[in-house]
Amino acid sequence: MKVLADENMPFVHELFGDWAEVVTAPGRTLRPEQLRGVDALLVRSITQVNEALLSEADRLGFVGTATIGCDHVDTGLLARRGIAFASAPGCNKVAVGDYVLAALLRVAAHKQWQLAGKTLAVIGAGNTGSEVARRAEGLGMRVLRCDPPLAEAGASGLVDIDQALTADVISFHVPITHEGPYATHHLLNRPRIERLHAQQVLINACRGDVWDNHALLARQQGGSPLTLVMDVWEHEPLLLAELVPHVLIATAHIAGYSLEGKARGTFALYRALCDHGERPVARHLDELLPAPEVSAVSLNDRPDQAMVARLVRLVYDIEQDDANFRRGLASGEASFFDRLRKDYADRRELGSLQWCGVTEGAEVLGFKA
Repeated sequence: MKVLADENMPFVHELFGDWAEVVTAPGRTLRPEQLRGVDALLVRSITQVNEALLSEADRLGFVGTATIGCDHVDTGLLARRGIAFASAPGCNKVAVGDYVLAALLRVAAHKQWQLAGKTLAVIGAGNTGSEVARRAEGLGMRVLRCDPPLAEAGASGLVDIDQALTADVISFHVPITHEGPYATHHLLNRPRIERLHAQQVLINACRGDVWDNHALLARQQGGSPLTLVMDVWEHEPLLLAELVPHVLIATAHIAGYSLEGKARGTFALYRALCDHGERPVARHLDELLPAPEVSAVSLNDRPDQAMVARLVRLVYDIEQDDANFRRGLASGEASFFDRLRKDYADRRELGSLQWCGVTEGAEVLGFKA
C-alpha cells in the first residue's frame, strides 16, 4: 500500500511505515499527479480534496483528514467514487481548550480583570466548544452556550446569538458553512460587530471566514476598538495584515496544534485505515508520546488566577506564539504563515502536567490531578 500524507502530520512513519510505503508532502500544494499510484491520502485542513486534486488518482481507495472539520473534503465526490473516508472528530478539542484558557488569562492580565464572575459565550457547543466552556467554568466564569442547530434538535440550556453577543468574552467554535439557515460564513458580520461595546473580547479559534475581517478592521480603527484574539484569518495563508496591530493575540492557526492533538488525529486515521484494510490495530497512542519536560508540580494551596497563569505558561506560552507570528509578518516572507505551522515546536497539553499536594480544580482546567 502507498500512503501520501501531509508533511505536518506526526507519527505517520511510526504508525504506517511497517506495512505501507509512506510519502509526505506539503499539504497546501498537493498536485494531481502526486496521487498516481496512491492508495490512501491523509490530509489536514489546508488541503482541498476535490475533483481537480483527484483527477489523476488511479488507485485511491481511502481519504482521511486528521481534523475535526470536513469542509475541505468533497465527501459526496468520494462517495460517488467508492472511496472510503474518515475524519478525527474531537482530536484537538483539548488543545483548543488549552489555547483559549491561555488566551483568557492573557486577556485578564491585559485588562486587569478577575475572570471569576465574567461571562463567556461559546458559539458552537460541540466537542471543542464544550471543552472551552468547561475550562471557563473552572475559572469561575458564567458560560452561555449558543448553538442554533442543537437548539432546533431539541437541546436545552442554549441561548440565541443575540444574547451570546452580550457576553464579556465571545469565543467561536463553529464549522464554516455557506448555505442553509445556519450558515456561518461572516457569522460575525458588520452589523453585529458595530453593535458590540468596547469592553468586549472576541476569540476565534475555528475558521477565519466566520468573521468579516474587513469589518473588524474598520471597527478597530475607530474610537472604540474591541479586544481580539485571532488564531484564524480570512483567506489563509494570506491575511489582512493591517488588522494585526489591532489584535491582542495573533497566531497562525495553531490553536489545535498540540503534540497530543496531532497524534490523536493521525492515530484516528491509523485505526480507520486498519479497519478499511482489515488489519489488526497493533499500535497504541500512548507509546508515541515522549515524556514531557515538566511532568509534575507540588502545590500547597489551591492556585489563584495568577498562579494558574504561571502553571499554564509552564506548559504552553501563548505569548511566544504571538511574538513568532508578528516577527514572521514583519519579515515580509510570503510563506511565513505556513512556515510557522510546519516548524511549530512540539507543544504539550496541560494534561501532561500533574498537580501534586492540592489537586482541587486541576482536571476542570485541563491539568492532571
